[in-house]
This record gives sequence, structure tokens and C-alpha cells, in this order.
Amino acid sequence: MLRIGVFGVGHLGKFHLNNWKEIEEVTLIGFYDPDDKNAVPVQEKYGLKRFSSPEELISACDAVDIIAPTPSHFELCALALRNGKHVFVEKPLANTMDEARTLVKLAKESNLKFQVGHVERFNPAFLAVKDMQLQPMFIEVHRLAQFNPRGTDVSVILDLMIHDIDIILHLVKSSVSTISANGVAVLSDTPDIANVRIEFDNGCVANLTSSRISMKKMRKIRIFQKDAYIGIDFLDKKAEIIKLNSPGDKNVFTFDIETNHGIKTIAIANPAVEDGNAIKMELEAFKNAILHNTSTPVTIMDGFDAMEVAHKILEKIGKAQP
Repeated sequence: MLRIGVFGVGHLGKFHLNNWKEIEEVTLIGFYDPDDKNAVPVQEKYGLKRFSSPEELISACDAVDIIAPTPSHFELCALALRNGKHVFVEKPLANTMDEARTLVKLAKESNLKFQVGHVERFNPAFLAVKDMQLQPMFIEVHRLAQFNPRGTDVSVILDLMIHDIDIILHLVKSSVSTISANGVAVLSDTPDIANVRIEFDNGCVANLTSSRISMKKMRKIRIFQKDAYIGIDFLDKKAEIIKLNSPGDKNVFTFDIETNHGIKTIAIANPAVEDGNAIKMELEAFKNAILHNTSTPVTIMDGFDAMEVAHKILEKIGKAQP
């Protein structure tokens, strides 16, 4: 049995606790949270041991799940790695790029499993199109959320947009050549809304808009590539594909259009999106990587790369401010 210790049992931490309790081959040994408002109700509801210090919890477990506030990520990750424990940490990887570089170095030296919580990689709508030949040349992303004071300790870039940065880097697989960005702090001390254009060496362009002061929620990505359009709705768990028809296409609606090059057949498909718990899937993937000695699906370098792009965006926004 894999012994898991949890750091941080606030809003998201409780989701992690609930999922760990359902995962096989795992023993949830307890948690550390210095905030009594979080810790006392969890003790009463879950009957879990509340450890008195990070060191005490780390010494009692095989792997840690860190859902503490971002400024605490570096200290807790480094402590776990230096004590030979596998690490799952919520995004963003760390608070600063210097911290992130140190963690990458520690993780490589330790030969331990390290996974970053970019949960949208496990979204059922994204998984529904993962086997399609995705070669994006233009990407449009909108991630809008209603304002919530929780999470405003970091900008909307590190809070929301970093999910889409990770997805885009995962799909494009090319180096970033140019970033243009602007953002505005509206209700907090850091940017609450931002628009970003990322250009890649292979010619792909991605436009991203993220806001945490929207009246409605939206989490959509639209991918355009040669002969195909792919739409993914992360919020409503839907996917659609529009492309030139090929002989192997099945279960698709088709219609013909007349072009300068003759008649072309267009196929529209809505891939089946299976029910799935993305948080549970990412935690199970972490467990399996440890028990079967395989790579984590979202590596520390994935987390580092997404964070590096996010910080470059923040630099661009800072320079663009009057």
C-alpha cells in the first residue's frame, strides 16, 4: 500500500481527500494544514490524523499531495524531495522561476516521481479527441470564470490561463518564438483579465483570453489545422470535429460543398465523451507511476515549461502597463 500525506485541506484539498479515499492500493495517513478553519472540520468529518508539522507528515508517508497555497509549494516540494518522497503538486509548480529551477534540479537528482496538477489533461472532453491526429496551426482559447476571492493570491495567468498554456504546449510541440500580451487588474492587485498571443517556431499561433470577472463561465478551446476544426468544451464536457471526409469515417454527418477545386465532402462528428472524474484520474496516474515505475503523465518539466511561458506573459503585461 502506498502511504499518502496531504498538504492543504481547503476547498480543492477536500476534493483530493475524497478522491484518495476511493483509490485502491493507497492509504491516506493524514494531513498538514496550519489553518484551524480548514483542519478542524476535516478532522471531524474524515477522522484523519492532523500532523503537527510538515516534517512529521513527510516522515510518515511515501508520497505527498500538495494543495497548499502557491507560495508554499517550493518549501514543501523541496522538503519532500530531500527526504526521498514522491511529489504531486497543484499548478503552478512554484511561486518564482528560481524556485522552479531548483525543484527541477532536485527532482532530477532524486530520481523520484514528480507530477504537476494540470488537471485539464484528464478532462473527458480532451481525452475524447486525444487519439486524433492533432497538428494545430491556429488555436483560440477562452477561459472565463466568475470572481472568487479565493485564488487571487496569484494573477489570472497563473490561476486560470496556465491550464490552457499547458494544453497548448502539449499539443503544439514546438518552441515559442514570440509572445504578445496585455492584462488589467480590476478587482485584485494582480491581472484579473488578460489576452495573449503566442507564436511558435512551426508557424502555429495561439490566442488566449482568460478572465475571472465574467458573468458566465466558459472553458473552450478551438483548434484549426489542415482540413479540420476541433472544438473542445472543457466545462460542458463536449467535443466536435469538422473535417474533410475520409473513407474510414464512421458515425458522422456529411454534406457536400462546391469549391473552385470541385465537390468536397464535409464530415461533422461529435466524439463520445465518457463520464470521468479528472481529479481522480490524475491522482490514480500519479499512484500508478510510483507503483509501476513509469513516467508521470504531467512531468515536472511540463509544469516548468507552462510556468515559464506564464511568467513571460506576466513580464509582457507589466511592460505594457501605463
